[in-house]
Amino acid sequence: MSLRPPRQLAVVAVLAAVLGVAAGAWFFNRPGAATPPPPPRAVTPGAGIGDAMPAITLPDVSGTPVDLARFGGRPLLINVWASWCGPCVEEMPALAAFAAAQPADGVQVLGLALDTPEGVRDFLTQVPVGYPIVLDMPGPADASVRLGNAQGLLPYSVLVDARGRIVKQKLGPFQAGEIEAWATP
Repeated sequence: MSLRPPRQLAVVAVLAAVLGVAAGAWFFNRPGAATPPPPPRAVTPGAGIGDAMPAITLPDVSGTPVDLARFGGRPLLINVWASWCGPCVEEMPALAAFAAAQPADGVQVLGLALDTPEGVRDFLTQVPVGYPIVLDMPGPADASVRLGNAQGLLPYSVLVDARGRIVKQKLGPFQAGEIEAWATP
């Protein structure tokens, strides 16, 4: 009986392992193989045009809870964004200029960042805005989804009238000069 050198045994063992993994992958992924159905995903119904704005309370950048109902009595443009979203970042100066140009009884602007507090704070040191910012973590039931963003894409904007009803929803960035006309309830 001859013994094989340890190096040959190691090579044979590695080859056997690779072949075993490949065979298992083929077996479980072959056409016609039974696969369990994906687990059901919880669906959060989002608000639509004409619906009342859902009750939402979120922390601001310093962690203080902000009840969005406090913005009632005047139209409110809610812009959902994130510091890592290029189109969101590009439209922020126009949103800031729009917010700054509003009279005391004009449209309010609120930024809703689906981001970490650190990410938002770092971003706002580079691109400061004069309107309030609240925070939420992205997920299947985040505030954006509750405001009607079924696709979960950014940026997403909602216009709420003075009575608290959603009158417009927009997926995607504002084009140059578009905010003023869009934000008219």
